[in-house]
Amino acid sequence: MKKYFFFLLVISAFIGCKNPFAPALDECQSSSSSIADLTKIDGVFQNLQYAYTFRDTTIYGQLLSQDFLFTYRDYDLSFDVSWGREEEMKVTEGLFQNAERLDIIWNNIIASTEDSLEANVVRGFNLTITFNPTDIVRVDGRVNLNLKKQAGTRQWKILRWIDESNF
Repeated sequence: MKKYFFFLLVISAFIGCKNPFAPALDECQSSSSSIADLTKIDGVFQNLQYAYTFRDTTIYGQLLSQDFLFTYRDYDLSFDVSWGREEEMKVTEGLFQNAERLDIIWNNIIASTEDSLEANVVRGFNLTITFNPTDIVRVDGRVNLNLKKQAGTRQWKILRWIDESNF
């Protein structure tokens, strides 16, 4: 009886020309595979949290404008360091691959201005990076985001990220 069932399974798989052990490709042309609604600024923060928690560079990359600029303060050298979208994606991918766990907590919004096309949000955060059980880094600070609403999709994208943390 088991041989008969297995034989039917194999034959039906070949007749149907589909692999029963692999799902079909999703060919739906979705404009976004984000988790939260990016037409709202809070959706950007929710997607950032999701991207960090699940170390998802696809979701993270959808949040960044093509002319994105990241800036942080190098306290050892006493000057600001900046890079663009391509470098940001490489740095973030390295972080996501090397960390066992990333936990980001968004705190209160310290300052916020918004019009129909642009916004600036300064918000506190706590980030815990676990590389392994004996190597845990905690970063506290503020993120200063300039966001721009995309004309076609009406979704917010991060144009500029200024890191105001203790790291």
